[in-house]
Amino acid sequence: MIPEIGHYALILALAVSLAQSIVPLVGARTHDPVLMEVGTKGAYAQFILMCVSFGALAFAYGRSDFSVASVFENSHSMMPEIYKFTSLWGNHEGSMLLWVMILALFGALVAAFGANIPTSLKATVLAVQSWIAALFYLFILITSNPFTRLAPAPAQGRDLNPILQDPGLAIHPPLLYVGYVGFSISFSFAVAALIEGRIDAAWARWVRPWVLLAWIFLTLGIAMGSYWAYYTLGWGGWWFWDPVENASFMPWLAGTALLHSALVMEKREALKVWTILLAILTFSLSLIGTFIVRSGVLTSVHAFASDPSRGVFILVILLLLIGGALALYAWRAPSLRQGGLFAPISREGSLVLNNLLLSTATATVFVGTLYPLALEALTGAKISVGAPFFNLTFAPLFVPILIAVPFGPLLAWKRGDIRAATQRLTFAFVAAIVGALIAFALQGKPVVALAAIGLGFYVIAGSLAELVERSGLFRVPVSTAFHRARGLPRSTWGTMFAHAGLGLTLIGIVCETAWGLETIGAYKPGATIPIGGYELKYEGVSPRKGPNYTADVARITVKRDGREIGVMEPSKRAFSTRSMNTSEAALMTRGLGQLYVALGDINADKTATVRVYWKPYVLLIWIGGLVMALGGALSLSDRRLRVGAPKMARNRAQAERTA
Repeated sequence: MIPEIGHYALILALAVSLAQSIVPLVGARTHDPVLMEVGTKGAYAQFILMCVSFGALAFAYGRSDFSVASVFENSHSMMPEIYKFTSLWGNHEGSMLLWVMILALFGALVAAFGANIPTSLKATVLAVQSWIAALFYLFILITSNPFTRLAPAPAQGRDLNPILQDPGLAIHPPLLYVGYVGFSISFSFAVAALIEGRIDAAWARWVRPWVLLAWIFLTLGIAMGSYWAYYTLGWGGWWFWDPVENASFMPWLAGTALLHSALVMEKREALKVWTILLAILTFSLSLIGTFIVRSGVLTSVHAFASDPSRGVFILVILLLLIGGALALYAWRAPSLRQGGLFAPISREGSLVLNNLLLSTATATVFVGTLYPLALEALTGAKISVGAPFFNLTFAPLFVPILIAVPFGPLLAWKRGDIRAATQRLTFAFVAAIVGALIAFALQGKPVVALAAIGLGFYVIAGSLAELVERSGLFRVPVSTAFHRARGLPRSTWGTMFAHAGLGLTLIGIVCETAWGLETIGAYKPGATIPIGGYELKYEGVSPRKGPNYTADVARITVKRDGREIGVMEPSKRAFSTRSMNTSEAALMTRGLGQLYVALGDINADKTATVRVYWKPYVLLIWIGGLVMALGGALSLSDRRLRVGAPKMARNRAQAERTA
C-alpha cells in the first residue's frame, strides 16, 4: 500500500505542476494577485507531495519490500542499513526521484524566500520552474516508474552494484544533484526575465544567491566524487576525464562564469545579454549531463544502463527546454537595453576576460566529451578522447585564468590602474618565486611542475592582496588592521577563500602528478616494498566475512626509519549475489600525502600482486575544493545577498514598473 501512495503522490505532483505552469502566468499578465499566488501554493504542494513519494520509496527500501521492482533490482536483505537507504538513489529510477524532489525543493525555497522579488516576476519564475518539473514527472511516470510492482514478490533482492556499496554514495549524488538542479533557478529567472522583458541590476541581485548556492554544492559534489573514485576504484587516480565527470565539470565552469557575469551586471548593469545567455547555458549543460548518464549512449562507471526510450524522452526534454529558451532569447535579446560602458582595464574588464576564458574552456570540454559520442552515432566509428587531449587544450586556457585571478579584485570599477594593481601584487610574485624554489629544493625538476607550483603560490598570495589592501596591514598597527579585517564584508572573505582554494588544488594536482611514486609486483609473505622513504612489509592474506560478501584481506605493516607507524589492510571482496568482485584500497595519511595500496590477484601460496603509490600533498586537491566551497558559503552569508536588491536599483526597478 505504501508504494501505491508514493505513486499517487507523484501523479498528484504532476497535476499540480501543470496547474502551476499556467495559472501564475495568466495572473502575471492580468495582474491578478490571486492567480499569481497559485505559483507559491503550488510550489509548496509539489514539495510536500514529492517528500511523500520519496518517503514511500525509502520505506520500501528500508523494509526490503522486494515486490517493488526497483528494490528487487538494487537491494538485498543482508545489506547494511545505510546501503539499503543509499541504494534508493544508486539506480536510475530512484535517482531520478531524488532529482525531481530536489527540483521541487528549490521551487519551494523560491516561494518561501522570494518575498523581495516583484510578485509578477516571482510568479513567472515559479511557472517556468514548474515547466521543468512537469516534463521530468512525465519522464519518470512513463519510462522510469520507481513503484512498479512484481507479482509474485521475489524472496530476495539482486543486491546493489558492489562498487556503489560505499559511504560515498550517501554524500556524492545528493550534493551533485543539488548543484545540477540548483542551476534550474537561474534558468527560470532568465526565461522569466525574457518573458517580462525587464532585466536590471535588481534581477542580478535576486538571482546571484541561487547561482552561488548551486555552485557551492556542485563544487562539493565534484570534490567528493573525485575522492570517492580515488579511494574506491583501486587505480589511484582522482580524475579520468570520463564523460560523466565532464558532465558535472561543464556546468561548474559555466556556473563560475555566470557568478562573475552576474556580479558585473549587479554593480554596473553591464553584460545583461551575456548573463542571461550564461544562465540558460549553465542549466542546459546540467540537462545534457543528465542525458549523457540516462540515455545509454556511453558505458561508464557512473552511467546507468537505460533503454532507448529513456534517451529519446530526455532528448525531447532537452529540445523543449533548451530549444525553447534559446528561441525566446533570440527573440528578446536584441531588444534588451545595454548597460554601462567600462574601460578594458577595469574590474569589469577582468571579469569579462575571465568569462571568455571560462567559456572557451567549457566549449573545449564539451567538444572533447560529445564529439566521440556524436561520431559513433553518425558513423559507427569509435574513438577515445582522453587525458592527452584535455591536457593539451584545457590546461593552456586555465593558466591565463589563474594569472588574471588576483588582478580582478584590485582593479577599480569602470576604469582601473594595471600598474598599481601589479605593484600591490609584488608579494604574490615573490611568493611564486619562493614556492618554486622550495619545490625545487625538495623535489627537483621538472621545470613545468616548478612553474605550476609557483603559479599556485601566486594565486594563494594574490588572493590575500585585497584583504591586505583594505585592512591596511603593514601600514597601520596590527590591532587596527585586525579590526578593519573583521569589519570587511563576508563576500570579500569569500572571494579570498574561493581563489585561495583554487591555488591549493593546483598545488595538490602538480605535486601528485609530477612527484608521485608507483610500484607494482607479485610478493610473497615477508617481502618488503620500499617507496618514498617508507617500507611496507607484506605479511600475508586472511579471509573475512562481511554482511553480504566474503573478503581476502592483506596485512601490510608500514615502517619509517625503522619504526613501525601503522598497518594497512587492502582487500578483495566477492559478492556472490551479483557475482562481482571489488578491490578495496587501503590509505594511510602522512601529513598532506597518502600511501595508497591496492590488492590484485592472490595465488594459492598467498603470493599476491600489490600495487603501491606514494602521493605527496594529494590531499590539497580536495582541501582546495572544500576551501572554495567555504568561500562560496561566506559570500552567500553576506548580508547584502540576504536583503535583496540594492535600494537604488530596487527603487529604479519599481519606478520603471509603475511608469
